[in-house]
Amino acid sequence: MIDESLPVEASWLAATLGAPLSGDATARAGRCETDSRNAGAGSVFVALRGERVDGHDFIETAIKAGSRIVLAGETSWRERASRLNPALAAVGAAAVLVPDPLAALQKAGAAWRGRFPGLERVGVTGSSGKTTTKECLASIMSRFRRTVWNPGNLNSEIGLPASMFLLRESHEVGVFEMGINHPGEMEALAAVWAPRVVAVTNIGTAHIGILGSRQRIAEEKKRAFSKFGADGLALVWEDDDFRDFLAKDVPGTVAFFGPRSSAGFDGATELGLEGWRISWRGVGFRFPLPGRHNLLDAVAAAEAAERLGAAPADIAEGLASVKPLFGRSEIVRGTSTVLVDCYNSNPDSAVKAMELCDGVEWKGRRVYVLGAMLELGEGSAEAHRAVGFAAARSKADAILVFGEEARPIYDAAREAGFGGALEFAERFDELEAAARRSSREGDLVLLKASRGMALERLVPVIAPGSPSRAGHGQEDRHVP
Repeated sequence: MIDESLPVEASWLAATLGAPLSGDATARAGRCETDSRNAGAGSVFVALRGERVDGHDFIETAIKAGSRIVLAGETSWRERASRLNPALAAVGAAAVLVPDPLAALQKAGAAWRGRFPGLERVGVTGSSGKTTTKECLASIMSRFRRTVWNPGNLNSEIGLPASMFLLRESHEVGVFEMGINHPGEMEALAAVWAPRVVAVTNIGTAHIGILGSRQRIAEEKKRAFSKFGADGLALVWEDDDFRDFLAKDVPGTVAFFGPRSSAGFDGATELGLEGWRISWRGVGFRFPLPGRHNLLDAVAAAEAAERLGAAPADIAEGLASVKPLFGRSEIVRGTSTVLVDCYNSNPDSAVKAMELCDGVEWKGRRVYVLGAMLELGEGSAEAHRAVGFAAARSKADAILVFGEEARPIYDAAREAGFGGALEFAERFDELEAAARRSSREGDLVLLKASRGMALERLVPVIAPGSPSRAGHGQEDRHVP
């Protein structure tokens, strides 16, 4: 009897890709990993070559950890065959050998998705808020339909196709985030997932340094609709600068979401760091994520869910049970209260984070730690200056600026005559020392930067006594 937890057979993968197979054709797996540190029992390990490391160097590690299917480049495999073939034979594993492992992963992911034609496919994209919106929507949908979604932010040309192997026959709805950072990526994502419903949270400035302009970002995001048929549904934010562009010439239906456009939204009361009190079609509930940006994400999810058949009670229960993800509007309470919002940052989200902290009734001081915003391209210095001027106008009692690319924040705040404590740190040890000087018990501290700055490292310094966060957020970051 086949173990349905391991439904992917090596022979199926080889046949789907038209590729040769080495080892045991009956080897099975149930998930897909591209990082050997996550490989283990029941996994397909995909060996990808990156800028700094080559996944083919970690195939043996993955096999020893329990991977029983390997997807690898033919040439790279041949170079290591004398070691790798015996490793396969020792445990009954198999390798499928292809010219391009990434292209093969995307083709295999699309083929696996195609095995479930009755699955309702929903995509979420946008410059910011897409992970929170996806989590909110999945939480609602799972109240009344068997729902699967990609974990964390596995939303890229690598993460999305790898997530396809989470699909099972029992699933009725899939909610998958679709993120891009370079031209042409959305085309690949749409080919893999082929969503029938897509929500676009907003068109902002994330990755503008690579994509070139907000217009180019909008053009790329719009390609999420490229696989629509007549029954396609595009959901677009009512106040987006590019709403008319996004809505034009889309197959199927275009609808808008937001406080004015979403008929089910009866209003909301802000509860500061405790989130919101929301009413949807007469049903009241508390939504625990603070800030107007998170309220908008909740409304987007509620609008999409209602159009997918959710009742008001489903929406209320789903949104009330949402928990903040690492680095996204996390509230950490210790001797100080810390808003950990450092999974990503761009000028729009940085200003919104400061506005949220400004709006909170707080007896103590406010300390804003602002790190570098990455991938802003030629406009980086000016974008950082704009954040610096906004910080100078804020209610902050102290501003700490971190990272050489963020120096214009410091310069602009000083130029604007900021009257509180203002410090710049290029290295983390300098920032740590500045934080010890500037923070006091009872402060409200904002941590806002791009993921690469790893600002969560500051939490134990400014909020001793807060819950341990060991092991959080160690992925995909450069640590200055």
